[in-house]
Amino acid sequence: MRNTLRFTGVGGQGVLLAGEIMAACKIKEGGYGLKTATYTSQVRGGPTVVDITLDDNEIRYPYANEGEVDFMLSVADVSYQQFKNGVRPGAIIVIDPNLVYPTDEDRQKWKIYDIPIITIAKEEVGNVITQSVVALAITNTMTKVLDEQTLIDTMLSKVPPKVHEANKKAYELGKKYALQAMKS
Repeated sequence: MRNTLRFTGVGGQGVLLAGEIMAACKIKEGGYGLKTATYTSQVRGGPTVVDITLDDNEIRYPYANEGEVDFMLSVADVSYQQFKNGVRPGAIIVIDPNLVYPTDEDRQKWKIYDIPIITIAKEEVGNVITQSVVALAITNTMTKVLDEQTLIDTMLSKVPPKVHEANKKAYELGKKYALQAMKS
């Protein structure tokens, strides 16, 4: 089964790493995972989008077609506005409500969940850099596209050992907030 996910933000927010971890996890599971990134030449602060394609079969085309994205998570309004139209109607979009401002029309078109991703990383984990792991947990909890333990193991293999505990905490918090959001 093919799943197409999208993370959007600005350079420096960790969306590239999050996409890399998800693709690597799918490969560990014996499937195919691919991330394609689009970003400006601006190292920090420029709009960034990462499309992650996960499939049990070989991926022959690396880019998401218009309306093909099953799930999107956004932590920057400039990127949200620029890349939201690739998301299929009725799909889930998770936004950081402190940074992303969907219209009422957007909320009718997609199932939008407000989760303060950066605040969770900064204030509850104590390390803003863990926002990509909070995003991973939210994404996988809502989509169930990857085996959770394989995803955690893959994530831990991509970060230095000195931050393993912070990243485990970030994952658990992301999962908790995703479950709460889906209940409401």
